[in-house]
Amino acid sequence: MSRIIAGAAGGIPLTGVPGQMTRPTTDRVKEALFSRLDAYNVLRGAHVLDLFAGSGSLGVEAASRGAATVDLVEFADRAAAACRANADAINQVLGRTCVRVHRVKVETYLNRTPEDAQWDVVLMDPPYPMEDEPLMEVLSLLAPHLGEDAVVVVERSSRSGEPGWPEGFERFAEKKYGETRLWYLEPA
Repeated sequence: MSRIIAGAAGGIPLTGVPGQMTRPTTDRVKEALFSRLDAYNVLRGAHVLDLFAGSGSLGVEAASRGAATVDLVEFADRAAAACRANADAINQVLGRTCVRVHRVKVETYLNRTPEDAQWDVVLMDPPYPMEDEPLMEVLSLLAPHLGEDAVVVVERSSRSGEPGWPEGFERFAEKKYGETRLWYLEPA
């Protein structure tokens, strides 16, 4: 069972997505990811966007560790329901509405986002079978909404090669954890 690892809600169990259609980020990968983000000092007070959120475990972890706001974007019904349950749990612990759930396709969400909306941290865990072209489209839609020192983390299968990142992004780190590879990007 997945849980919130650290912060104000550390140890709280999370609702998973029933079935075999999602691949939750392991606690090992989540701990490594958030240790790195903590080292970059980008979470406290950050506006976080969790795209292809699944259960929302990455976004609620960010909220537990001090993010000001978190937007979970998930289209699948079962996954969006898990996001809502996990958002409700963290919001209750924090005593405020920090995490919001948007049940919509990622591309639609980004196309409808007001021009002045900006995020400091973006967590992307698209389905592993997603080809590079739709991933690059999402990143291109995201680019105008990134803060100056934003960090974008893309989780992919360690079997897939490095995508050709779209203009406006620069990879500054990557790390492999078994079947998972994390790519860290920043605005160029």
